[in-house]
Amino acid sequence: MATQAEQLPHLHLAELTAAQFIDIWKHFDTDGNGYIEGKELESFFTELETARRGAGVDPSHALFKEKLKEFMANFDKNSDGRIEMSELVQILPTEENFLICFREFVRSSAEFMDAWRRYDSDRSGYIESNELKGFLSDLLKKANRDYDDKKLNEYTQTILRMFDLNGDGKLGLSEMARLLPVQENFLLKFQGIRLTVKEFDSLFTFYDKDGNGYIDEQELDALLKDLCDKNKMDLDSTGLVDYKKSIMALADGGKLYRTEMEIVLCRDSTL
Repeated sequence: MATQAEQLPHLHLAELTAAQFIDIWKHFDTDGNGYIEGKELESFFTELETARRGAGVDPSHALFKEKLKEFMANFDKNSDGRIEMSELVQILPTEENFLICFREFVRSSAEFMDAWRRYDSDRSGYIESNELKGFLSDLLKKANRDYDDKKLNEYTQTILRMFDLNGDGKLGLSEMARLLPVQENFLLKFQGIRLTVKEFDSLFTFYDKDGNGYIDEQELDALLKDLCDKNKMDLDSTGLVDYKKSIMALADGGKLYRTEMEIVLCRDSTL
């Protein structure tokens, strides 16, 4: 029977293709939750050390655990004890590094949300393959990367493979947000407090004080403060301003309609 290292030789390579990067990600993220953690992390680091040293390692050895601790200190940027895709790309040198390319285009969560609004052209709450192709075309132009239509189609399919975790052929906001550096991903703050449709409807109605069908910036400010307080979220005034700015990037002329707020807060939406 082949060992894992024999089944997955890519860790030996000096540079990976995007497809090889995906193979590694899917191989170790066995439960598909978007993280390499626990036993998955131990298995990944064992194989990585074996590939780099050219010899087997003992995961039970104290030195291995110390090296793993040092490894996580270097690459686990948000110190949550697990590796996500945007962290893995810093560990494994990838030929088609879409994440770094993306960051040259979108440097903040506000810019990300602005890009989302621009490319989710039919306001479906998803970026579908034709919309994603336009997004990547602009991305590559801004990053001064040469490409032809064949390469653009290949990139589009690769991004879908990287981030379309539920395999529906389109990217929801939470999937696309994986392109953001960890510290810029304001959506992570709301992962633990997703609302049901009923809860969301009640919340939206309460904060739409004047009943005009949308929430303005002042109403959003009150909503976020109360939501953070209610859920004991540790968010300082600077963080609150940044998150408000990011969400307002979805607004239409300063107005956040139900669809935009649902994308961010409702668990029965794309998140």
